[in-house]
Amino acid sequence: QVQLVESGGGLVQAGGSLRLSCAASGLPLSIYAMGWFRQAPGKEREFVLAISWSGGSKVYADSVKGRFTISRDNAKNTVQLQMNSLQPEDTAVYYCAADIWGVGSMGSGDYEYWGQGTQVTVSS
Repeated sequence: QVQLVESGGGLVQAGGSLRLSCAASGLPLSIYAMGWFRQAPGKEREFVLAISWSGGSKVYADSVKGRFTISRDNAKNTVQLQMNSLQPEDTAVYYCAADIWGVGSMGSGDYEYWGQGTQVTVSS
């Protein structure tokens, strides 16, 4: 059974940091591009950042460039999202997603597997 499980969400003050993790079971992340998306209340799900299956390419939404980074640990079958300088507008449910042999797409439709999401709340 394929499963992606996010963890690390929580409440943080503006300017703070959080590190999200996405752990996979039932699929080898080493052959999957991994993306992070987020959805704020009343808004559509939006792309945050992604890393290609090889790790050689990363794509960032303009809103998070310079603040968020993505990394992967294929040995542990996990992907991390480091979020720094968080702002209230970063408040959302964050989802990780997997795209086999992907290069890091910004399109949610390209991802085959999704986690259940983890809540990130940034207070002002």
